[in-house]
Amino acid sequence: MKKLVIIIALILVSASFSTLMTQTTKAKNPLIFADVPDMSMVRVGNSYYMSSTTMHMSPGVPIMKSEDLTNWKIVGYAYDTLANIDALNLVNGKSTYGRGSWASTIKYHKGIFYVTTFAQTTGKTYIYTTKDIEKGPWTAVSFKPAYHDCNLFFDDDGRNYLIYGNHKLHIVELNDNLTDTKKETDKVLIEDATAPSGKPGLGAEGSQIFKVNGKYYIFNITWPRGDGSMRTVVIHRSDKIDGTYEGRVGLKDLGVAQGGLIDMPDGTWYSYLFRDYGSVGRIPYLVPVKWEDGWPVLGINGKVPETLDLPANKSLIPGIVNNDEFTRKKGEPALPLVWQWNHNPDNSLWSVTERPGYLRLKTARIDTLFLKSRNTLTQRTFGPVCSGITLLDVSHLKDGDFAGLCALQRKFGLVGVKVQGNAKSIYMVSNKTDKPTELQSIPLSKNKIYLKIECDFRDKIDVARFFYSLDGKTWNVIGGSLKMEYTLMEHFMGYRFGLYNYSSKNPGGYADFDYFRISDKISEK
Repeated sequence: MKKLVIIIALILVSASFSTLMTQTTKAKNPLIFADVPDMSMVRVGNSYYMSSTTMHMSPGVPIMKSEDLTNWKIVGYAYDTLANIDALNLVNGKSTYGRGSWASTIKYHKGIFYVTTFAQTTGKTYIYTTKDIEKGPWTAVSFKPAYHDCNLFFDDDGRNYLIYGNHKLHIVELNDNLTDTKKETDKVLIEDATAPSGKPGLGAEGSQIFKVNGKYYIFNITWPRGDGSMRTVVIHRSDKIDGTYEGRVGLKDLGVAQGGLIDMPDGTWYSYLFRDYGSVGRIPYLVPVKWEDGWPVLGINGKVPETLDLPANKSLIPGIVNNDEFTRKKGEPALPLVWQWNHNPDNSLWSVTERPGYLRLKTARIDTLFLKSRNTLTQRTFGPVCSGITLLDVSHLKDGDFAGLCALQRKFGLVGVKVQGNAKSIYMVSNKTDKPTELQSIPLSKNKIYLKIECDFRDKIDVARFFYSLDGKTWNVIGGSLKMEYTLMEHFMGYRFGLYNYSSKNPGGYADFDYFRISDKISEK
């Protein structure tokens, strides 16, 4: 009997261990707990590539790669500069927050990668091409107009199309070398693509088209009106690309929507989508897909699963965000791919070589508002919690200079050093009310200061806290907590950490940042 009890106990322990291992070795949703919206994916052999939206950031249209569909790393960008105009350069009082380039397409066709996007800022549609998606170079063509949420499609008969629009979807054919559209071919493809989801709120947009087993499938996002409404996936199907389409709701759960289809080498299918998740931004999800009666059926019993039969998610460090000591070996790029500038930078005013091991940000003009200042270097924040730390040398700031670490969005928060006359102070500013307000200022006698911002996105708490330290060990809270807020048309982007320096009186000073370190931990109250 005792022997039997021991055997049963061992079986139970083994089962529990097996369950635990299954739970810890499976992928979990969200796929990436960071702002990676408007995804488009393509598989080439055993590798997956994804493009996304970063709007007014430079470089733009990030390209990410995965070998398992779960863990991704940034491998490049489709462009360094979208256009050299005032709004993108943050000059003459102009900016393009919330605009820049929007939803992209990534395709692979006859040995060439294609990325398309469009920009309200310029009124143009862009097509970028390369044979080597990780090393480039990229070739760009552009033409008018800006086709809203356009999706590039190569058909089997050699003809090429863009599907685009909002609510009323259009199709237009491209010329053979993809340098422009044949305007005379433009026609309405689906008169009311929103209809399957109910009363229109957000009209059907974000089109992505796929051809599977001879049928054409168009994925869209809608946001119908009414009680309990949420962002919804709508799918339309046709036997001909320009034929009659029938539509149905593909998924309505958690507001997870906008994306498309991706298949694995073993024939398994998934749908990649994203979810609006407060101030961290729009975060990617995967849902399993099975085929029934020629339709892709998304989710598990119509729900987005918490776990997936894919390898476990690893940290977003170093593939999506990363530490930077600003040390560079010969031949290395000046900035790793995790960094993006807020708008186009002035490349004459920053350096990682003038003082080796430091990022130097210089000033050459007067700015009265932080959001109008140039050369803020950014990385994504991420959830469920994260922190960013920098060590700042302010020896060469001038009267009227401001430099430090920011939580960047329209409702921004700053912690840094300001100079007034010959006096330096540590300060914290909140823009929660759309009027930058200094919440605290403390005299500073040293030239080096440690700065930290912690972000808590758990359950959409969306709170940022600001700290300083004189020795890098003892941290002091400064100012007050910032209730972060995702603003749509004003910025349309999840919060970012940023390193900044601007002058309000006497240009010509500079700030030296020793490092930037990012973590998935915060201090608990």
